[in-house]
This record gives sequence, C-alpha cells and structure tokens, in this order.
Amino acid sequence: MKTIILRTASDYLLPVLLIFSIFILLRGHYLPGGGFVGGLIASIAFVLHSFANGLSNTKALLRIHPGFLMPIGLMLAFLSAIAPILGFDLPFMTGIWMHEPISVLGTIGSALFFDMGVYLVVVGVTLTIIFTISESA
Repeated sequence: MKTIILRTASDYLLPVLLIFSIFILLRGHYLPGGGFVGGLIASIAFVLHSFANGLSNTKALLRIHPGFLMPIGLMLAFLSAIAPILGFDLPFMTGIWMHEPISVLGTIGSALFFDMGVYLVVVGVTLTIIFTISESA
C-alpha cells in the first residue's frame, strides 16, 4: 500500500514522532513514560516510514542496522546502574542526581541514562524483529 497520501504523510510524521518519542523519554523519570514507551514510538515512526516508502529506503535512512543499538543501549543502562557502586560507594541502581538543573531538561540523573539505554534497546529489538519479518515476507 504505497499511496501518495501515505508517503507524503510519513515524510512529515517521521520527524514529529521522533521528537515526540524524545519528549516521552525525557518526561519519563519524573512522570509516566520513559525509555520503553519512547522507544516504541520511535520504532512506530520507522515502521510507518517503511510501509510508505519501502524497507530499503528506511534502511538507507537509518544508515546502521538497528541490531547495533541493542549492545550500546545495554552498555549504557548497565553503566548507569553500576555507577553508584564504582564512583560513590552506594548500592546498585541508586539514583545519582546533579545538584544544578539544566534549563530545558531539569535535573539530570542516572535514571535518565538508564532510560536512554532502554530506549536504544527497545528501538533496536523492535526494528530488528519487524525488518526481519518484512524481509522474509
């Protein structure tokens, strides 16, 4: 189903959905949302693009295989979880927060980096599964 309306809409919706997924990611360590939901929204944006423009065009847009995002996300989540042990002699997965807030983001903490790792893992897993199924069909 490659209609002109879907192709045009997907060109506009891709950046909007990606920005919305980052908003949900950043909102998550204070309110509902976070890495999992934000990663699903980002994956949906790329799936919509592949439906409208074809799988090869979406893969060219991504430039890397989504499977490479999984180990990067796992490493980021793991490092944010063990940082309290290594640097501050605190228990595993204890939240570490900056004292000064950043103007747009607010107070940055280890929970944000953990959510960013989850975000990358969810995008990598979801797109790898969907692209593999699409290639075999």
